[in-house]
Amino acid sequence: MAGIQPGLHVRVEGIPVADWLCTCGHHERARGHTAVAELTERVSVGACPHRITTTSTKEGRKAA
Repeated sequence: MAGIQPGLHVRVEGIPVADWLCTCGHHERARGHTAVAELTERVSVGACPHRITTTSTKEGRKAA
């Protein structure tokens, strides 16, 4: 995926398409007005929801 930058890319000509590439490498694509709107509302560019925070990991270790 050389040259592809993380972020949200939206194409609105024809059928709307949105591609979101998270900083962790996770990719999502949405097609159609409703799906693109839902993705753009849910995505927070620059904030990865896929990685476990160190605080959560430490708390889990204490509980174990």
